[in-house]
Amino acid sequence: MAALNESDLRLFIDSVTRYFSVTSRTPPQIAAAFLGTDPLPTHDFNGIVSFSGRFTGQVIVSLPAMAVRELLVMQHETDLSENNLLDAVGEIANTLAGNARQTLGSGLEISVPVTMRGRAGQRSRVRHHPYVISFRWNTYPGLVCVDLDRLA
Repeated sequence: MAALNESDLRLFIDSVTRYFSVTSRTPPQIAAAFLGTDPLPTHDFNGIVSFSGRFTGQVIVSLPAMAVRELLVMQHETDLSENNLLDAVGEIANTLAGNARQTLGSGLEISVPVTMRGRAGQRSRVRHHPYVISFRWNTYPGLVCVDLDRLA
């Protein structure tokens, strides 16, 4: 397996920035991009999309509950139940995956998002040290874990 290159990773940073800028009109501040270790940091709500085809692995979007609630309120959503918060974080992960397909090619197969509350970082990994993009949006921390490898 071959590692992702800088432009592959940049597309996820750009996608996170675009998502929050369009959805909330407030761009996130990218805090850091680093190689993750054990255990990966995660927040309350996690959306996970798996990839296959030319790439294998997963992307995890992790946000605190208050950030997801605020995003829903900004979209005039009144259902702030846990199930709707999970759906929302899954939709964010799905949007990032769709943006990745546009750049990485149509040979990229994307799963339906899986959502979970709590420790998403404990899932099995493709990379020993996945790439982690941490950001801050409207005072809330967030992260995107890019655990992908390019198949040779």
